[in-house]
Amino acid sequence: MKFDPTLPDDSANVSATHPLREAATLIVGIAVAAALVFVAIAAMVELLIPHISPALEARIFSRSEVVAALLPDMEESLDSRTAAVDGLLDRLADHWPDNPYMLRVAIIDDATPNAFAFPGGLVAVTTGLLSEIASDNELAFVLAHEIGHFRNRDHLRGLGRGLAFGVVVGVFGVGGSAGAAELAGAAGWFAAAGFSRDQENAADDFALALVQAEYGHVGGAVNFFERLPKPDNAIEREIEGYLSTHPLSAERIDAMLALVHERGWRSDGPLTPLSAALEAPAPGG
Repeated sequence: MKFDPTLPDDSANVSATHPLREAATLIVGIAVAAALVFVAIAAMVELLIPHISPALEARIFSRSEVVAALLPDMEESLDSRTAAVDGLLDRLADHWPDNPYMLRVAIIDDATPNAFAFPGGLVAVTTGLLSEIASDNELAFVLAHEIGHFRNRDHLRGLGRGLAFGVVVGVFGVGGSAGAAELAGAAGWFAAAGFSRDQENAADDFALALVQAEYGHVGGAVNFFERLPKPDNAIEREIEGYLSTHPLSAERIDAMLALVHERGWRSDGPLTPLSAALEAPAPGG
């Protein structure tokens, strides 16, 4: 065999595919895998929801350590404002005969107007939302809307999406204890994340029925949306506060007005003044 001193071909270990194309293929592959994992986990949660009784849900999510893990920035208080909101929540819940939850209120010290239903029966309301409320009726609609999410168990679906998101981010890019804490918080806030149009409409319908039962009319319900702060540009309007988790559209308002007309409910009834506790400045404010 004749010896050939020629140097090896420099291109032997070099892919013929352009590096940018390889990178794009890898990114697309990871994205598809992440999407499949997310959809699979969310689908499993959807299948489990009918088998999770409200009593079991309460046992799991009413524990303070679970709430703290999923909502690390939330501090429940027992001041007069909480008592006032809790009293209104109880009155509205009394109009839901089959209510399986022991509902309770937590007021979060946050200037951004928002409210959401959290697994276990917790309705969280921010101080920013309370500062924008002008009547008992407006607050009643917000609380009744969250009760509607409990009735339809949308809050569990939201949490399922949050957990799926946490797993995907954890597997595909975040590690360590700090990352785990952030994922827990993300999962909690996903429980409050925007629902589908059908879910929002169903919660609105139920809320209007509760408000009608409480006051004999639905005055102040739809008007609540007009009292929200109006950011200066369209992008801010899409992501600001309550509207970021409760997408609002002209169609949605039209659907509420149509339901009111269909049921023959009054929309111009007298508004009940806010509780003095809610009109007073927040403690320490």
